[in-house]
Amino acid sequence: MKIAVFHNFMDNIGGAEKVSLILARELDADIYTTSIDRKKIEKMGFRCDNLKSVGSVPASAPFRQQMALRKFRKLNLCDEYDFHVIAGDWAMSGAVNNKPNLWYVHSPIREIWDLYEYTRKNMVPWYFRRMFDLWVRYNRRLNRKYAKHVMKIACNSLNTKKRTMKYLGREAEVIHPPVDTSSFRFRKSGDFWLSVNRLISHKRIELQMQAFSRMPDEKLIIVGSYEQSKHFLEYGRYLESIKPGNVEILSWVDSNKLTQLYADCRGLVATAGDEDFGMTPVEAMASGKPVIAANEGGYKETVIDDVTGRLIDGIDAGKLAAAVEEVGENPVAYRKECAKRARAFDTQTFVRKIKREMCG
Repeated sequence: MKIAVFHNFMDNIGGAEKVSLILARELDADIYTTSIDRKKIEKMGFRCDNLKSVGSVPASAPFRQQMALRKFRKLNLCDEYDFHVIAGDWAMSGAVNNKPNLWYVHSPIREIWDLYEYTRKNMVPWYFRRMFDLWVRYNRRLNRKYAKHVMKIACNSLNTKKRTMKYLGREAEVIHPPVDTSSFRFRKSGDFWLSVNRLISHKRIELQMQAFSRMPDEKLIIVGSYEQSKHFLEYGRYLESIKPGNVEILSWVDSNKLTQLYADCRGLVATAGDEDFGMTPVEAMASGKPVIAANEGGYKETVIDDVTGRLIDGIDAGKLAAAVEEVGENPVAYRKECAKRARAFDTQTFVRKIKREMCG
């Protein structure tokens, strides 16, 4: 069976992009996308010869998203492929001309659905908000329209399953994202905590800065990928301006370096608001490291409170600092249960379930 995978963009490699790259590798598929950063993809340990661009798109919203939506809407590969896996929210318009298909949902488009009010308030200048409202209304209509062309839906978490029903009226099978658990290892419980996330405001990285400013004897390393769009760059500059001396930001690291950081850290700190799923807690647990996370969204589906780390209700800087100090008293005590928990999200389990949905 010849398979094509659709993904919005491949110039900023985060969790969703890694899922598409793993999908393509395991299914021996081609990836159709827009803008591509081949050097980053190769540094993450993936091949690039199966990546095909449907044309580059602008760096900044909303032109970036709208152009991607348009390009995938026009794409027609039915004569070339037997099956199409859509693994990006703005690529979902590709379902119109490309059947049979399966949409693997990381989340219905967050800026027009569950994060609409947050985006409007925190990322859109007041003088553009009326135009933003029109843009959201237009894309909600298109999103519902294109979703009707999707034949099967799988999603990354129960959290996303609820959103898919709420906003698009579609049922979805939960298939947790893949993590190559055998690629991670425990080496030591070192002298730093780790945070791995896109540098965007709803990840609430400022909470991490504020918490560690209260703990000058603790160290935090933040690995943060970001796009070149205006709001990403503005948030990055803001974080640099409030960063205490015991926090270090690494804007990009390759897969080998990231694996080393997981292997040597004391544990992972995760603060994203209502995260879709969150692959980084699983990667940390596969390294035998505890996870301290907000008791929200996908974190509730991966982290077991007081067993593989700590889930924090109503997270703030004070509660986060307290949890770091408590878990930090003996982080190695979580090692065995963390490794056991991570194996439930292994790549082979994911691939088996995806193939079942494709063939069922």
